[in-house]
Amino acid sequence: MEEVYLQETSFLDYSSPLIQDLIKEIKTINGRKEQAIALFYKVRDGFRYDPYHLYLTNEGLKASTIMSKKRAWCVEKAIVLAAGLRGLEIPSRLGYGVVVNHIGVEKLTHYLRREEIVFHGYVDVYLDNQWVKTTPAFDPGVCRIAGVPCLEWDGENDAMFQAYNGNQRFMEYIHFYGTFSDVPLELMISEMKKYYPHLFERQLVSKDFTLVFEE
Repeated sequence: MEEVYLQETSFLDYSSPLIQDLIKEIKTINGRKEQAIALFYKVRDGFRYDPYHLYLTNEGLKASTIMSKKRAWCVEKAIVLAAGLRGLEIPSRLGYGVVVNHIGVEKLTHYLRREEIVFHGYVDVYLDNQWVKTTPAFDPGVCRIAGVPCLEWDGENDAMFQAYNGNQRFMEYIHFYGTFSDVPLELMISEMKKYYPHLFERQLVSKDFTLVFEE
């Protein structure tokens, strides 16, 4: 296993007090898989999913910065999970894709002006000699409002968003960027500019929608 997937970075700053507090009790659990599962649920349920306030900056996407908030989007939750896993000495890497969500995204589509959601974030976790994908984005409250079941994870099988909720199409992956040892901020911003150029005409800060980015 490459050491790069255990290293602390400026984004995955797991030695910070807030991340250490996040994993303090989890460290007492026996078994790496059991620790990873416990952390997944703590991150999934610990933040209200919020894709309307995005801080695409070196400071904004630090795990410790995200931990100071009560709401987070998929990229932020994945960063916290990856940082916490490394703090537990469990290898982790960040994965990103382009998705189309077919349920409850009218408000987000209004701001994005297209259906593709670029740079949806998930985490690859190395357990029992294999990489396993998991997605801590949607908390139970958001799932209840959207009328979809929460995504569960057993530490053995990939937990990506299900393609269908009953007979209704839910989440469709249309492109994968691959996995990364750290947050690829420059690529994230450049890809979002391709899809949503109108959002990058100026820094946007309001109670309804925020996009702050590195110039």
